[in-house]
Amino acid sequence: MVLGLGAAKVAAQASALQSAQTGAVESSQDDSAQAHALLDAMVKALGGDAWRNRSTWVEYGQTGHFYKGQPDPYVVGFEDYKRASPYAERIVPVVHVSTLAILGLPGRNHRDTATVWNEQGGWELTYKGKTEVPKDEEKEYERVRSHSLDVVVLQWLKRPDVTVSYGGTTMVERRLADKITVAIDGDAVELALDEGNHLPLSLSFKARNETYKDFDTETVEFDNYHAIEGIETPMSVTRYKNGDAVSQRFLTKVEYKTALDGGLFDPGRPLKK
Repeated sequence: MVLGLGAAKVAAQASALQSAQTGAVESSQDDSAQAHALLDAMVKALGGDAWRNRSTWVEYGQTGHFYKGQPDPYVVGFEDYKRASPYAERIVPVVHVSTLAILGLPGRNHRDTATVWNEQGGWELTYKGKTEVPKDEEKEYERVRSHSLDVVVLQWLKRPDVTVSYGGTTMVERRLADKITVAIDGDAVELALDEGNHLPLSLSFKARNETYKDFDTETVEFDNYHAIEGIETPMSVTRYKNGDAVSQRFLTKVEYKTALDGGLFDPGRPLKK
């Protein structure tokens, strides 16, 4: 009789364990399905196919940087030319110079340098030719780009080994948001989507600090969305590193349906005076 009771107890424990494991699997599947549904809603909110199928476009605005969380008072205008495939970007600083302002004469905008990025690296262009971007700047640029919203949605999510999970809710600048984690190859990005309209409010990831051998948390926050040519566009984008603001850019104009000369992205083409 004792042996019979012991066998029954073991069988009950095994059944309970199996039920718990089954419940965990089902919960994980439900969690992943919810995360995928929210990501689909995010893409739809951004503009659906119009956002997904961007080809070449231009962003105009102003950018500033921070040091130890304090803003640099020097703000620079920029023109940012982008190509989705093959990937390339050309950033042109626009500096307004008014040497005769004391006489009431208008100044003029100078575009004396440009930086061209593609999948092979980055180059700074001047009237004299080109030079390679310093390696530390190239690594930073590639680190941020490889964790960008475009790369996560248009590349990571297409891979069969990607994992997507729902992490509950959080607050981003006093707005309630759903947390979604997208992971691949031991790397991960956490997205916070506005609970009401599903637009992305922030994107975060961790990157190894090569100097201190620990991990930095990098965050990009998106704000002030405007619908432009059918695409919801954040007109304010702020980057943070370990909680401190690093840079901020404000867009004043965006042109999505703009055909761009491929030569814009050729680092071998010098600037023209």
